[in-house]
Amino acid sequence: MDLHGEMSADIEAERNAALDLLGPAAASVRAAVAELLEHRTFAYPHSVLPMIVHAVETGAAGPAVPLAVVHELWWTSACYLDDLADGQAVFAAGRLRESEALLATVVSGIPLPLLVVQSPRIPEKARGPLSAEIVRCWIGASEGQLRDLRADMGAVTRDAVVTAYLGKSGAPYSMVTAMAARLAGCSDERVELWREFGNVFGILWQIFNDQQDILTGRNEDLANGTVTYLLACAVENAGHGSAGHVLELHAAGRRSPDAWAALTAILLAPDVLRRYEEDIGVFRDRAHRILRELGGDTAHSAVLHDFVDRASPMLLRAALPTARAVTPQL
Repeated sequence: MDLHGEMSADIEAERNAALDLLGPAAASVRAAVAELLEHRTFAYPHSVLPMIVHAVETGAAGPAVPLAVVHELWWTSACYLDDLADGQAVFAAGRLRESEALLATVVSGIPLPLLVVQSPRIPEKARGPLSAEIVRCWIGASEGQLRDLRADMGAVTRDAVVTAYLGKSGAPYSMVTAMAARLAGCSDERVELWREFGNVFGILWQIFNDQQDILTGRNEDLANGTVTYLLACAVENAGHGSAGHVLELHAAGRRSPDAWAALTAILLAPDVLRRYEEDIGVFRDRAHRILRELGGDTAHSAVLHDFVDRASPMLLRAALPTARAVTPQL
């Protein structure tokens, strides 16, 4: 938060410079993307992550400001595309109509980030590798989203969910951490370590979001039929005899309040939450272990260690007011 506050003016200036890269012939595109960015705000300033990684390697965060903008652009695009995939409208982006928002989303996610990393602000030798990271990320993230949409309900396992999460959230976070390492001139070995850290952080952050979805009462995962890590824990905990019942409740919960309540009670059972919390600890420990192996500037490395801890709390409790034990009508 402190770094974001210190660098917010620089990030905003870089964002405006990125929009200018679209050129005078694309005034309508620039306006649409600017509108999209203005109306997609984020609760957490994760755009500074590549800046911190760069500072761990070099002691300086400033050179990675363009990557903070790439992070913002990518997530703005991905969030709108995710809304579309979930059947939600995107026309609520300021004055943009749905078709205009969709076009702006495409530009925000792919060509504009590529223009940013091809700009004179980036050393010439780094432009090709950074562009490749963006392409790689979109492929991985799309794979994760498709796995999510096509989830095989007969094979809900924690490993399968992790594979999907590695695409949905791991890909973008590993993109910016690897990009920051490449921009800092790291060896291929260190770049891959930073990529691994981004993947693990992405899993932790997806689990954090899953918990928030339940605690806030949004329950978008249930409404969308999303297979979450918590659901996989419940299915594996139920065993072969009862796993089918859990999956039936999950399928019925999209239209049945009784099924939703019964499923919630199962998801928040103490033994399910115990396994969930243990696994969060495993991912958290792995992220800290990678950071210790990477070393680097101690002050900025400490910020990343704190970042990991703040992204991996166990928020769910066994007794929530919204969980009602009932016999569902399937």
